[in-house]
Amino acid sequence: MNKKSIRDIQWPGKRAVVRVDFNVPIEHGVIGDDTRIRSAVPTIQYLVDHGASVVLMSHLGRPKNTVVESLRLKPIATHLAELLKQPVTAIPDVAGPNALSAAKALSAGQILMLENTRFDAREEANDPSLAKEYAALGDVYVNDAFGAAHRAHASTAGIAAYLPAVAGLLMERELEALAGTLANPERPFITIIGGAKISDKIGVIENLLSKVDALLIGGGMANTFLLAQGYAMGDSLVETASLDLAKRMIDLAAARGTKLLLPTDAVVADAFSPTANTMVVAVTDVKPGWRILDIGPATRAVYAAQVAAAKTVIWNGPMGVFEMPAFAEGTRAVAQALADSSAKSIVGGGDSVAAIEQMGLAERVSHISTGGGASLELLEGRVLPGVDALNNR
Repeated sequence: MNKKSIRDIQWPGKRAVVRVDFNVPIEHGVIGDDTRIRSAVPTIQYLVDHGASVVLMSHLGRPKNTVVESLRLKPIATHLAELLKQPVTAIPDVAGPNALSAAKALSAGQILMLENTRFDAREEANDPSLAKEYAALGDVYVNDAFGAAHRAHASTAGIAAYLPAVAGLLMERELEALAGTLANPERPFITIIGGAKISDKIGVIENLLSKVDALLIGGGMANTFLLAQGYAMGDSLVETASLDLAKRMIDLAAARGTKLLLPTDAVVADAFSPTANTMVVAVTDVKPGWRILDIGPATRAVYAAQVAAAKTVIWNGPMGVFEMPAFAEGTRAVAQALADSSAKSIVGGGDSVAAIEQMGLAERVSHISTGGGASLELLEGRVLPGVDALNNR
């Protein structure tokens, strides 16, 4: 990584303004999944242990530039304090005079959490006035919010114009895992792409076709590729507007000598329902009134074999409607293959992360990305504003 990190700063006596990603599911003050909070703990602990005081800022949900009581960060501050085993003071201010006073009152090792950044309309507008108010709160800006790094907001990019700006440990790890792997993968290098729509991931597919040895497609997007090859898809989800894109990707893979693997069989159902009638058919034999909701057993075996032979694997997106047990086996097979593999394995994207955690296999992969949209844009080859704003080494 060519960006400076918190390891490059002498922290005693300094105040760190740290952008974290605490955008977690929360209902009635109860946190549903604290993965993103736990992921930020090493950075916060490092700063505290090295003599810094810490000012934390994060967004939560989509309050649309106004105060929403259910989206306040106080419950998250309480939970973080339990994880860190030390007090975390939450204030009801995003920035401004009260926040400045509270920040200046911090002693070394103390932690302050600002209110939800998206309560202020200037945040998403990347308003320099808010960026300057954030910058006044400390001496060094630390971005540890990889999940928000694709946003050019005042707290993710704008502030870096007014303070030395470095990566936190989570940001560093994410960039090394994703950008580092793309730049210099151990081969064979394969990527598994799933999810509903090809249009959501066309940039990813196009960028990866020039880098991988094999690209494996599953999920609803595979139906559009299969339709582009002339197979009837019955009542399956397809994007007719993306058929030309699918054909172009097939031609591009052939021109570049990249293996593009599509399902050969599928689990089909007569309704989009967990209690629907199901059967396994070849993708050449999907009848009207039936829809593909998962990859079939033959495809699972082929994809698992590809994973077993690989040295580097990136997985983004489920193979089927994994939320319904009848259509979860394709996703489960990929997750199990990754867990059993000795390859460097990276899982990104909300649904595939949720699936591998739900299946209890998260501890057996090399890296699980905390950034859905950010990891996708990085895989597309885009420059992330929150990363670009950090100081180079």
